[in-house]
Amino acid sequence: MPDLATLGLFISAAFVLAITPGPGIFYVMTRSLKGGRPEGLASAMGTSVGGLFHVVAAALGVSVVLATSAIAFSLVKYLGAAYLIFLGIKTILSRDAFISESGTVIVGYQKAFLQGITVEVLNPKTALFFLAFIPQFVDPAGVVFLQFLLLGCISVLLNTLADLVVITLAGPIGQKLRTSPKLRKRQRIATGVGLISLGGYVAFADTGDA
Repeated sequence: MPDLATLGLFISAAFVLAITPGPGIFYVMTRSLKGGRPEGLASAMGTSVGGLFHVVAAALGVSVVLATSAIAFSLVKYLGAAYLIFLGIKTILSRDAFISESGTVIVGYQKAFLQGITVEVLNPKTALFFLAFIPQFVDPAGVVFLQFLLLGCISVLLNTLADLVVITLAGPIGQKLRTSPKLRKRQRIATGVGLISLGGYVAFADTGDA
């Protein structure tokens, strides 16, 4: 299993990423603004289940890669670091976006839950992100599948906790993001810099698996 230092670094990075506004948070916030807390909670639970699907799938895939060769595992880690850097640059250069309730209808908490699962499971960016992020903290000398599962569950849990805060404060947060282009720009830059920093760290740090 990952040592305490690695686990602490992972939790810190996952926490920062969890509280950074992104598509998942915007989706849950939009549902909360339109359908109230029940729909917000249901959609958050749905995206969590969808996220766990990607965690298990990615864990199986990385385990197979490591069983193939240590070189292949290192390649996954470096490609993952490059993808994180790419995401960071893309986020900084992306166009301004804001939350819109137009076209969003109240669907009820059961449909919101199922919709949340579907949205997350069918989102290839989630799979790519888990494949890029979590392997950076996996010790190839240990049981890769269990490590990946543990780290993935921690990441999903942190994302869900962030969603719950967003649901509680959906009104004030949504209003602030809608009316403040400067705040949205700062959010994009902070997110981008965080992803680039994380990608750079895992690309150049001595991970101990060489």
